[in-house]
Amino acid sequence: MAISDHISRDIVETEVAAGEDQFEVTLRPSRLEEFIGQEKLKKNLRVYLKAAKERRESLDHVLFSAPPGLGKTTLATIISKEMGSGLRQTSGPVLGRVGDLAAILTSLNEGDVFFIDEIHRLNRIVEEALYPAMEDFRLDIVVGQGPSAKTVKLPLPRFTLVGATTRSGLLTGPLRDRFGIHFYIDFYDTRDLTEIVNRSAHILKVLIDHEAALELAKRSRGTPRIANRLLRRVRDFAQMTKGGISLSIAREALEAMEVDEAGLDRMDCRILLTIMEKFSGGPVGLDTLAIAVSEERDSVEDVYEPFLIKAGFLVRTPRGRIATENAYRHFHKSIPKNLLKDLPLFHEKPDTKN
Repeated sequence: MAISDHISRDIVETEVAAGEDQFEVTLRPSRLEEFIGQEKLKKNLRVYLKAAKERRESLDHVLFSAPPGLGKTTLATIISKEMGSGLRQTSGPVLGRVGDLAAILTSLNEGDVFFIDEIHRLNRIVEEALYPAMEDFRLDIVVGQGPSAKTVKLPLPRFTLVGATTRSGLLTGPLRDRFGIHFYIDFYDTRDLTEIVNRSAHILKVLIDHEAALELAKRSRGTPRIANRLLRRVRDFAQMTKGGISLSIAREALEAMEVDEAGLDRMDCRILLTIMEKFSGGPVGLDTLAIAVSEERDSVEDVYEPFLIKAGFLVRTPRGRIATENAYRHFHKSIPKNLLKDLPLFHEKPDTKN
């Protein structure tokens, strides 16, 4: 993979990059009124928080489902701040044993928020141990082995479990049903992203024109994390000119980073062009596509495809991935006859197994 591939992927990668944690914390809102966008979610969450505080109870368990970078961790932090409670944070893959779960749960105080990121990746044994903790606020620990083994029931303080998942379809039914509050976080519109860019620039003490902020928002793939990452990199280009971020500086920087007007990066373009040029527009299976673009299967499915589908450049069908008319227009290519023949497939139920 070329150096430019690494640079481009770093920009649009929706997972937190190495060394970026402190940068994210600096820009992350700590209160619900500071959180931009997702108005319906905020309205409902505000009601749930206020009602729980008036009853002097812990908030019911909350599940956030969304692609990476849309604010799941931020909202978990906001819930703990609004409830005036502590926050313990971990992720599904880290909780490999029941003992790991027990160590965290027994250290919680009354009303604390326990946040598990990528909760769909929990070990099945750990997940089952979590059920009584969520329902009855107790932890069942097996002591000993064989006929002499005993189950010890440890009482737990009433806490709020906040789970976050990028793949809600992989959650088991019993785990999903134990969450009393479910939220889906959608991609952000350009107006909200422009406001996010302006807010972040103010925190970073960077001067930015409204047109430049709008340009960054348009190319941020509907994702605040990417908007902030683009701002951070464009700030570097502006620093070389000893001035603020103007529209011309923003466009020059984005062009250098190979992020086009639609927010497509080098890998997005490679995926779409591969489908159009090597597979006549599709359909093509996910495994075949991943090999053709020299990318991991999970990265294609979880990082790149959600935005390409949301933006109308790609569709999933029972027979595989198909590039849309929008994709051909974006790259100024003529639409092949077989694509027009397969247009009814666009209305079929998506199948993620291909």
